[in-house]
Amino acid sequence: MTTPAILIRGGTVVDAEHSYRADVLCVDGRISAIGENLEAPAGSEVMDAGDRYVMPGGIDPHTHMQLPFMGTVASDDFYTGTAAGLAGGTTSIIDFVIPDPQQSLMEAFNTWRGWAEKAAADYAFHVAVTWWDDSVSRDMGILGQEHGVQSFKHFMAYKNAIMCDDEALVNSFSRCIELGALPTVHAENGELVFQLQQQLLAKGITGPKAHPLSRPPAVEGEAANRAIRIAEVLGTPIYVVHNSCEDSLNAIARARGEGQRVFGEVLAGHLLIDDSVYLNDDFEFAAAHVMSPPFRPKHHQDALWAGLQAGHLQTTATDHCCFCAPQKAAGKDDFTKIPNGCGGVEDRMSVLWHYGVGSGRLTPSEFVRVTSTNAAQIFNLYPRKGAVRVGADADLVVWDPNGSRTISAKTHHQNVDFNVFEGRTVTGIATQTLSNGRLVWNEGDLRAERGAGRYLPRELGAGYAQALARRMAQTSWRHG
Repeated sequence: MTTPAILIRGGTVVDAEHSYRADVLCVDGRISAIGENLEAPAGSEVMDAGDRYVMPGGIDPHTHMQLPFMGTVASDDFYTGTAAGLAGGTTSIIDFVIPDPQQSLMEAFNTWRGWAEKAAADYAFHVAVTWWDDSVSRDMGILGQEHGVQSFKHFMAYKNAIMCDDEALVNSFSRCIELGALPTVHAENGELVFQLQQQLLAKGITGPKAHPLSRPPAVEGEAANRAIRIAEVLGTPIYVVHNSCEDSLNAIARARGEGQRVFGEVLAGHLLIDDSVYLNDDFEFAAAHVMSPPFRPKHHQDALWAGLQAGHLQTTATDHCCFCAPQKAAGKDDFTKIPNGCGGVEDRMSVLWHYGVGSGRLTPSEFVRVTSTNAAQIFNLYPRKGAVRVGADADLVVWDPNGSRTISAKTHHQNVDFNVFEGRTVTGIATQTLSNGRLVWNEGDLRAERGAGRYLPRELGAGYAQALARRMAQTSWRHG
């Protein structure tokens, strides 16, 4: 089916490098021309961007739609979650296939692909390695070579469930090197978390306030440093997801300063929310903020912003994994049973613009880098995604830097009854969103189509991370 042409006239194009006034013509789902005074083809729709920006659609590299977790299933599925993302200017997600222990990676991947057929926006997958034997190694090869999976996830937390021990990390990282894939880690010391949880429960501390006490910053910093040093010895790049604290940031910054190829991700929530939320006497409110790693004391937010500005953290994400109040209530008498997860896929772009660009912490081009381009380059989606250039997919957001909205669960499109950014009025909003050249969000009108999203296979061994890793290896200590 042919997508009608759309001409975005008169806006300021903002990409990762610069900004300039230009028209952007989208034909058959791709950007076909960029320039001044472009002619609109017959039958095309003309959109006046006026004093607004035209930017690459956001890429959220860390979501969990429809995730079965802790005895329940995340409330946003691949349709509702991606549709909500489109309303906020996010046009692609990278979600996670998470096999059960002893489950075939291919079986899990096929299950997730089936769930994702309803997606309204384009999507790719990281695949988690939750156990190890020769079949896992074989399936990693099949996933990479036949299905375009370029990144594999390793949970260092969740003991007695999906946690990877050091042996599994070494085996899987080594296989990633053979494939030219990028290993990613959830960095928390799972054994320490388990022991601290048991100690808190034994003391009768059973409510949400125990959650951050069981996962202190040092637990995250230790695991991040351990994963980074394993990657150093083996000679692979590594991507550390959802850094929440100064401890893990310091591990990344130190390794990068030594020439190691380490990438860091930060969540919009960890940049803005502090751990006081867990002290609220309202169980529903406190439990709604339970995620891992938890929200941290305020000085960690300042450190994370500095890390983003300095380039030690390259991407922003949400870890979007929603659970409603009745689901969170499973942990009413035991905080370890509260399903971990918060939302944010709809709000990431606006809160990062308001608190990043609006505060002077980020330039508009830096905003594009950390919300779109860097993720596209690291995960082998560039320049198809993350760029305003001829030939790229017409995934675009028309952005009003002066427009504002007040975030609320009453008005958001996410399928959850709570919003961690509730009540914040943000300046900087998506007025129009294009997904593959289709106008899917227009001044508050969501036109998402179930099943319109496409799976995005990614090429192994040809990406930004791998190229830089090869350069790093040429000057590694192992080579004198």
